[in-house]
Amino acid sequence: MSWVIRKENTADQDFYASLIRLHVLHHACERDIFGWWMIEELGRHGYKLSPGTLYPLLHSLEERGLLVSKKKEEGGRYRRLYRATPAGRRALIAAKAKVRELFGELFAHGRSRRPLKLKRARR
Repeated sequence: MSWVIRKENTADQDFYASLIRLHVLHHACERDIFGWWMIEELGRHGYKLSPGTLYPLLHSLEERGLLVSKKKEEGGRYRRLYRATPAGRRALIAAKAKVRELFGELFAHGRSRRPLKLKRARR
């Protein structure tokens, strides 16, 4: 299954953009990343992003203080490398706790899958 971020489907775009931000933060906490590598990495997970989608996302994470970037020359070309800041690391730790809790509910084994019934309040 492949997820494509498209402008005409803004509800899905917002939802998957959050997952992509977490994915970017995860890798930026592990090592320096650069845009094209991140596009390829996300592609391996079924996301198809263009540079016009990913780079604004990277810049917004940097503006929010979650990433920091530096230019590095490689083979006569400059590449912008991104790394998580301490605030980015804290944000990822907090997000992982929330994702773990949500996934526990989404993929709970042995639990009833029937909708919950709300009790009426007594008057």
